[in-house]
Amino acid sequence: MATEHRAISLSFVFPCLNEEKTLGGCIQELTSHLQNTGIDYEIVVADNGSQDCSAQIATDLGARVVSVPKRGYGEALKAGIQAARGEHVAFADADSTYVLADMASLYQRAVKTGADMAIASRLKGEIEPGAMPLLHRYLGTPVLTTLINLIFRGSLSDCNSGFRCLRKVSYAQWNIRAGGMEFASELLIKALKARALIVEVPSGLRKPRVERIAHLRTWRDGMRHLLFIFSECPRLFEKSGLLLLLGSSIVQLAAAILGPTKIGSFNIFDLHTQALLLLAGLTGMSIYLLGCYLSLHQNQKPLALTRYLVELDEASLFFSLLAVFGGNLLVFGYLVVYWIMHDFSDIHLIRSLLTYVHLLGISGQLAIGLLGIHIFKKSA
Repeated sequence: MATEHRAISLSFVFPCLNEEKTLGGCIQELTSHLQNTGIDYEIVVADNGSQDCSAQIATDLGARVVSVPKRGYGEALKAGIQAARGEHVAFADADSTYVLADMASLYQRAVKTGADMAIASRLKGEIEPGAMPLLHRYLGTPVLTTLINLIFRGSLSDCNSGFRCLRKVSYAQWNIRAGGMEFASELLIKALKARALIVEVPSGLRKPRVERIAHLRTWRDGMRHLLFIFSECPRLFEKSGLLLLLGSSIVQLAAAILGPTKIGSFNIFDLHTQALLLLAGLTGMSIYLLGCYLSLHQNQKPLALTRYLVELDEASLFFSLLAVFGGNLLVFGYLVVYWIMHDFSDIHLIRSLLTYVHLLGISGQLAIGLLGIHIFKKSA
């Protein structure tokens, strides 16, 4: 371990919350594998309000303890990384599940390649039986990793690995904010968006050496990761929403003009087709509006159409809303009067009604969405 008079190359951070059963073993394992490598290192324990002897154990074993009052996995790591003195900062959970013997190879790979982040991939290494729940191994982690790779053009194998090594100067540029388990996803996404160099080293995962209460909550934390991934890609929602909206609207108009049409053995453009197109149009508008809200929330550059709608002046917004709501009211009033005139009997307008509802429904949804967006802008 580095002395106070020597430059520190590597700081290793353990986030800690009541880990007295495993923390000491983790520190000893890490020390035994790093002490003869020639790497000048320090061990930092980011104590997140432990009520047991974790802090004392860390101090007795030569680690530096940083107190982190604000609870959360991400909060602990952010504080630990900020307090780190090394040019590179690595971290892993203090639950004895990560193969800390791979720390030297992880650090050396980061230095050799000049990577901004090196990840110890559990899925590329050996996972002990029972070390990772099947739901995490074959569904949660692969799905989230695939989403991140597709949306942010990555080539990762394990987005949820909590064993990583960072260049501290690169980390400082990414402005990581998450305080919970979604810290892991934000770190990757911000790095990918910054076109950082990320490498992986095969590692693995072990069963905990002692019984302990896991801090991870599968569905809650999985949803947090998913929500964060989506929050970082407003353009995906804008483009996909517009595609679904415009496509369904064009086909709806074709159905209104052509009427029921038979192509081979298939009957298309009938009432069922129109009903499904209405649903698709409303869904597309909802997705598009979500993208609009996300682009505002993230202060990211939206599509040209979105920028035009968001930047409408108050007078244009007023008359746009008046036209849309007035149109909806006229159609509704016409139908009610027509129905009354026919003694509330079946008026056989369902085909044209579906077309009107499609066009006026999505325009009404857009108007309400725009109203909400402009209220949000004023109150932000």
